[in-house]
Amino acid sequence: MLTLHTKIEQAESISGQLVLSYDLREKSRQRASLISGEEVAVFTERGTVLRDGDLLMGDDGRVVQIVAAHEPTYRVECATPRDLLRCAFHLGNRHTQAQLECDAVNGFLRIRQDNVLKKMLEGLGATVIDENAAFEPESGAYISGGGNAHHHGDAGDGYSNNPLAPIPLRQKIHRPSDPK
Repeated sequence: MLTLHTKIEQAESISGQLVLSYDLREKSRQRASLISGEEVAVFTERGTVLRDGDLLMGDDGRVVQIVAAHEPTYRVECATPRDLLRCAFHLGNRHTQAQLECDAVNGFLRIRQDNVLKKMLEGLGATVIDENAAFEPESGAYISGGGNAHHHGDAGDGYSNNPLAPIPLRQKIHRPSDPK
């Protein structure tokens, strides 16, 4: 069985493709089958999220391309950019993974299908369209390229290295009941 373990940036040739849903692209340890039917084992660094088009090298030097599987999603469209921003805010407030996209006409959001979220979005005036599409949500402000959200750097500045937004190593939480 081919063991895929090293994420690489480019390759001279690709020997196979591995189609995975987003949930499976978040897993660091799994067995799967290439499009050809060959079984593979995937071992990636914890916290790694495989994206559509990523390349993994196997223990025998072969390279496999990751393909994002189509899965049940909603396409969320709004009449105005402000309305779309409101929808994005409310999804984020519920810690919902969302993909941000823009086509030739407008921007839109893509989320996994969830009837409660669909009703909320429609209540905000959005048009919610059932679709079957590849799901590639934003990685999040505190996720670095390696996907390790809890790595603390040793820069000595009180912040971790390489996040999209600074993460304080020690942060005081202010509560309404705290004295002023």
